[in-house]
Amino acid sequence: MQGGYYSSVGGMVTQINRLDVIANNIANADTVGFKRDDVVIGDFLRLYEQHKEFLPIREQTKDAAKFYNRSLNRVPHIVEEYTDQKLGGVIVTENTFDFALSKENMFFMIETPNGIRYTRDGSFVLNEQGRLVNKEGYPVLPREYLDAPQYIEFVDGFQVEVDPHGNIYTRDLNNEGITEMALMGNIGVVSFENPKYLKKVGDNLYSYPEERTDEREALEQSGAVRQGFLEKSNINVVMEMTGLIETNRLVEAYSKVLKTHMDDLNNEAITKLAAKA
Repeated sequence: MQGGYYSSVGGMVTQINRLDVIANNIANADTVGFKRDDVVIGDFLRLYEQHKEFLPIREQTKDAAKFYNRSLNRVPHIVEEYTDQKLGGVIVTENTFDFALSKENMFFMIETPNGIRYTRDGSFVLNEQGRLVNKEGYPVLPREYLDAPQYIEFVDGFQVEVDPHGNIYTRDLNNEGITEMALMGNIGVVSFENPKYLKKVGDNLYSYPEERTDEREALEQSGAVRQGFLEKSNINVVMEMTGLIETNRLVEAYSKVLKTHMDDLNNEAITKLAAKA
């Protein structure tokens, strides 16, 4: 058994998976509110030490098996994939229904066919019924939705202003006698006790485990909503391109090692064994 061959295969597969993550980051460099993903690379020995007490067999019994397992335990492996939730830059749009969140661990709530989802992408629009929705047409939710389902709806001819806490104020432009803004609702903003459990589910949305919904908090005083702004992705394209080049080189290096094992070492072993036979 060639331990180096398996280590090289594991290393190459790990780097190819890392390459997919970097490519997805670069592809979403211009996606509003997108957060970059990254991976932690470790080895099987670390995983074994952390979880060996849960294994059905506590320890190998044959010396030969121990030797080969020690070799395979050093095979590179993606230990964890995580999302970097650092803030992205902010751009001015001056659109009434564009919103940015200026603090980390805060999200808008979106109603989807699969339940409530969460997003940092605040580029909202009004649908034909005057309901506030995201680009996919899913309703944006107020704080009160968590207690009783309801939506955010507007009537034509009203000026709309949203304060930093997400409270929505309107004024009838057709009535010159009304000068004060009236509170008509809010845009819900939530945070999570353990944001590491947020999982990307596509369409720039996140899910959060249903069994942990008690860790979700609807914020009445978030102070983070910025009307007329959008948060850019937190992708540093230069850094991602550097990682892309580095990962490509590692894949090529592992490929050369595999070729050496397959062509040179195997050929030499067969030749010498045949000569001795």
